[in-house]
Amino acid sequence: MIDHLDHLVLTTSRPQACIDFYTRVLGMQLESFIGGTPPVERQALKFGHQKINIHVQGSEFEPKAHLPVPGALDLCFIASMPLQAVIERLQQAEWPIVEGPVLRTGATQKIRSVYVRDPDFNLIEISELV
Repeated sequence: MIDHLDHLVLTTSRPQACIDFYTRVLGMQLESFIGGTPPVERQALKFGHQKINIHVQGSEFEPKAHLPVPGALDLCFIASMPLQAVIERLQQAEWPIVEGPVLRTGATQKIRSVYVRDPDFNLIEISELV
């Protein structure tokens, strides 16, 4: 029944720091769009064929998760470059690595990963297929 993930929603308490991390550090593209009921301007972070919609804590769009809170996500992204290049980019951005590189089991095969935390303390795993 389900084919793939289209988007997910990230609730942030620090929208500017959130956008900076996902665009400057991870290389995603910021997109503004009109959506919701009533239609309002919203923001999303695009990468590949997916996106992350941004909700600001206390100003979430309806409908929303039952308990939308910053820092509750644990996400794994497959990098478009070798993991060593990811590590170098994180070091250049002075973004601390929490753990890794370590071997893990991904959705389709083994992966090698590093872990970081975004400005809301969500756990972000960045991986390469091995």
